Amino acid sequence: MKAQLKNYLSLTKKEWNGMLVLVILIIAVLAVPYVYQWCRKDNTINAKEFDAALAQLNKANPGGIQAYNSPATQKQLTRTLFKFNPNSLPADKWKRLGLSDKQIAILKNYEAKGGRFYQVADLKKIYGITEADYKALAPYIEIPGMDAKDLVIELNSADSAKLTTLNGIGPGFAKRIIYYRERLGGFVNKEQLKEVYGLDELKYAEIKGQLKVDASKIRKIDINNITFDKLRLMPYLDYKQVNAIIEYRNQHGDYSSLADLQHIAIIDEGILRKIEPYLSYK
Repeated sequence: MKAQLKNYLSLTKKEWNGMLVLVILIIAVLAVPYVYQWCRKDNTINAKEFDAALAQLNKANPGGIQAYNSPATQKQLTRTLFKFNPNSLPADKWKRLGLSDKQIAILKNYEAKGGRFYQVADLKKIYGITEADYKALAPYIEIPGMDAKDLVIELNSADSAKLTTLNGIGPGFAKRIIYYRERLGGFVNKEQLKEVYGLDELKYAEIKGQLKVDASKIRKIDINNITFDKLRLMPYLDYKQVNAIIEYRNQHGDYSSLADLQHIAIIDEGILRKIEPYLSYK
């Protein structure tokens, strides 16, 4: 038994050599940080030389390193301020106002896509215009015939650029409003804005005073000729209700008034009141 255990635990000369090498490597790895610290000598900074160099730099640049590198400071040195209308302003005049080529390219791209400035604060919404740029330029902006305090937007004719002039309405909300307006055929009243995804009561209260609605601009639905696919876009009707309207028309002929739609069981009075302003019986 002892002989078997001894044979099991015994090591060959090759195995002993391998273990010895492994132990030496472990000791070497552990010792490296201490050897490095012992060999390395930190360079001591000469405080007097550093102070002298800093004083020389400040003398050459009184504003300091940060002021020298600051884009705002560099722009102040080249900015020439004058009264201007930002709509269709030539690039060379934007340049005189202190804007970079990249900023001017963004402004011209905005114009090319139909963007316009309706009030002073619109400039601040342009990507690339810094807060410092806006504060410097805002007092000099003059937009003919536009007083921001009296700005009232007609909801059924406004484009996305004009909608973004509303307080609290950015490009995302403007896009949603226009998309919903297209599905409806136009707004009959301002309260319908609360049906736009993400536009809650608080946001509505913030913008309702800046809006008006011309209900005569809504797009009517020719209920006796419209197809299923087009009627399906009306947000007040679901799939089954649209199908029921088309099927009832196929079975009973053209609709002559809202009273005919009342015969469709799955369309209640609330839905009828919502769609009534949009219906036409040609």
